[in-house]
Amino acid sequence: MAHPSTYRPRPGEIPTDPGVYRFRDKDGRVIYVGKAKSLRPRLSSYFQDVGMLHPRTASMVMAGASVEWTTVLTEVEALQLEYSWIKEFDPRFNVKYRDDKSYPYLAVTMGEEFPRAQVLRGAKRKGTRYFGPYAHAWAIRETLDQALRVFPVRTCSTGVFKRASQVGRPCLLGYIDKCSAPCVGRVDAEAHRQIAEEFCDFMAGESTKFMKRLERQMRDASDALEFETAARLRDDIGALQRVLEKSAVVFGDGTDADVFALADDELEVAVQVFHVRGGRIRGQRGWVAEKEFETVPEVVGHLLQQLYGGEEGESVPREVLVPVLPDDSDSMGQWLSGLRGSRVDLRVPQRGDKKTLMETVERNAKQSLARHKVARAGDLTARSQALQQLQEFLALDESPLRIECYDISHVQGTQVVGSMVVFEDGLARKGEYRRFIVRGDEVTGATDDTAAMHEVLTRRFRRYLKDRDEPQGRDEETGRPTRFAYPPQLVVVDGGLPQVNAAARAIEDLGIVDVAVVGLAKRLEEVWVPGQDFPVVLPRTSEGLYLLQRLRDEAHRFAITFHRQRRSKAMTNSALDGIPGLGDVKQKSLLRHFGSVKRIRAATLDELGEVKGIGPTLAETIQRELTGAPAEPTVNLMTGEILDDERGSNA
Repeated sequence: MAHPSTYRPRPGEIPTDPGVYRFRDKDGRVIYVGKAKSLRPRLSSYFQDVGMLHPRTASMVMAGASVEWTTVLTEVEALQLEYSWIKEFDPRFNVKYRDDKSYPYLAVTMGEEFPRAQVLRGAKRKGTRYFGPYAHAWAIRETLDQALRVFPVRTCSTGVFKRASQVGRPCLLGYIDKCSAPCVGRVDAEAHRQIAEEFCDFMAGESTKFMKRLERQMRDASDALEFETAARLRDDIGALQRVLEKSAVVFGDGTDADVFALADDELEVAVQVFHVRGGRIRGQRGWVAEKEFETVPEVVGHLLQQLYGGEEGESVPREVLVPVLPDDSDSMGQWLSGLRGSRVDLRVPQRGDKKTLMETVERNAKQSLARHKVARAGDLTARSQALQQLQEFLALDESPLRIECYDISHVQGTQVVGSMVVFEDGLARKGEYRRFIVRGDEVTGATDDTAAMHEVLTRRFRRYLKDRDEPQGRDEETGRPTRFAYPPQLVVVDGGLPQVNAAARAIEDLGIVDVAVVGLAKRLEEVWVPGQDFPVVLPRTSEGLYLLQRLRDEAHRFAITFHRQRRSKAMTNSALDGIPGLGDVKQKSLLRHFGSVKRIRAATLDELGEVKGIGPTLAETIQRELTGAPAEPTVNLMTGEILDDERGSNA
């Protein structure tokens, strides 16, 4: 690690304008992104006496090797640029003040010709209206099931919709009047869009007008002695009331707001947010994040930035109620207003119903933090202790902040694959996982565990050397960070001394000397180091050994999952696959006519030509392809089962 004084910029070089700055490590990787109203005093604060800094800040500046900055005109531009860089680089010293869960939303795809109501997760799409988030997908389905009685909007997939259009028959929902069946022309596109818009208005909080309209229609039907119609409308009103009962009324004025509350201690902060739409609580979510050195106003600012950074339009409510205002509340309010396209009121509620709701959200946050501390007592300390123990027991020069673990999976030397999993700061980085198809010997294709491990490590670190030479570890054409640009401090392989020596030899052959290699043998949980005759034995209860076990088990799970996928595909291959001009339909026709691949192989050209779709040229191709190889039955490698015999059965 470099001392901050080695890369400290001269104060006169740093501008006093607002801007965004980035710290990079010795490999050019961005490890922290921040913004400031004035860059000079903010950056100078990082280069004071290291002993005076917060431990996390000290770790960051010690891990850094350079700092760079970009000036902007306004604080709003700084907010936008900071969000973009954090999203692009995912710096490990930037604390994430939102959860990584994908909450389900009730979505209506208004951008399609025939809008569809469905459950959606993940990134939001343009032209789609979202309602929620909900805690569970089943809650959305229950809501839809009730609302479709009154608003029979399409819910089927594109494939089901097209099939219904082709055959001229709607799906079950169309028959029971829970879909207006635009697929068969029961309503046209304009009428169906009107139904979808009314459904969206109802979900957005405009429920009163629909309830009053249905009640008026029910009375009119009753006065006209149309009692069946009146009874159906009565049931529709009951269905909408059940939908509304699932969301509590908190404001009578149709308020749209997100209400935030925090509960924190020295290390962590619990966040709770209630989503209020149309005066009703439409969704709620909460999570716990590491707080470290930031104050509560700074936490609020980063929370709003991360939560709303990828949103737009109606996803940003008219009001955002917070326990304390962020330091840059004016620029934050302007930024949120720009995302929504109209004014957003960012404030702290002082009295009335909104203050009462804020207190309720705060109680939820305190309870969430208490539950989290009980469930994960000592977890943060344990991760730090695990890394320190590995550094001490393995005699590493520095703490292994990035660890990669490799495993090989195969069945008797077939379908050999490798896996690479990555842990950073003791936590899995699943976006960095990689899978390898092992090619084996260039002539025979044969391989064993040690040769496979050597091949996988060689390919991974050869790619690292190539990516390292790119400017700033980024692709020249796209400008994006390259996949393997950053090396680990520690490589762990699943196996004993042979696998460890193979991995070490692969890394040494490429001229890499600053990556440590160890192996974890499963039988006695021994840690093997290259070139040593005896293993390192870590205490059975140590956090370091526990971290290595988690790495090994995760690499094994990832490898065996990939291996099963490839093995399943291989076992369903047929001798007919790959014959030019012979697709799935013609393969089925041949098997239906002859009964097995063996009989197809023995058939004459005339007999092959009797099958529909098989012409003289294709018949010659089939005969040539099938008779050019030994006529052996296809065998399931796992069970020994013969997959095609004379009877065409799995006997």
